[in-house]
Amino acid sequence: LPPVPLPRRMWASSKVEFFAPLILGEAVSRTSRIISITEKSGGSGQLVFVDVAHETAGEAGLAVREVQSIVYRDAAASDAPLSPPVVSDETFDASGWGSHRMLVPSAPLLFRFSALTFNSHRIHYDFPYAQDTERYRGLVVHGPLTATLLLDLARRELGDNALANFAFRGLSPAICGEALHLVMRAQDDTIELGAFAADGRHVMAASAIKKV
Repeated sequence: LPPVPLPRRMWASSKVEFFAPLILGEAVSRTSRIISITEKSGGSGQLVFVDVAHETAGEAGLAVREVQSIVYRDAAASDAPLSPPVVSDETFDASGWGSHRMLVPSAPLLFRFSALTFNSHRIHYDFPYAQDTERYRGLVVHGPLTATLLLDLARRELGDNALANFAFRGLSPAICGEALHLVMRAQDDTIELGAFAADGRHVMAASAIKKV
């Protein structure tokens, strides 16, 4: 990586392709490489996007290919308003979605996911740091955790290993202890998924294609 003088690292999006199941007990390998680095400037200041490709192979060959987009950005100002904005009086409307699951992410869930993914970022377990330094309203739910919950919703509805690919993009932070609505609807082989806060704020947009 070139020098990136931006202290905040955030997961922006991912695109995942599933080629074959990973078999329990077999040896696997993962190869990672940086495929692009892009600098941008906008209303939120300087941004650097880094795309990283990961290829995971089992004994029979390539099983999963993922391209992760990571964004680096400036530190939050000490007097910045807490993010995301305070929950409004509006409520999420699940009509129009074929499947709907609501859950409330807890601090133990965030802690376990951090341990599982070797993620030591303090915004996921240190409330004073998340609020006072990063200026979030509470502990932040991992973007990949929300994406995993959306994949689990698809699994519940479609069965195991039903997807050819899956892509997601983070739109707004989900906060620990607040209701998170997971939804899905399908049209032929194309699937639209989403995660929403209790007030209807769009947390994550996702899409998938079913295997033929």
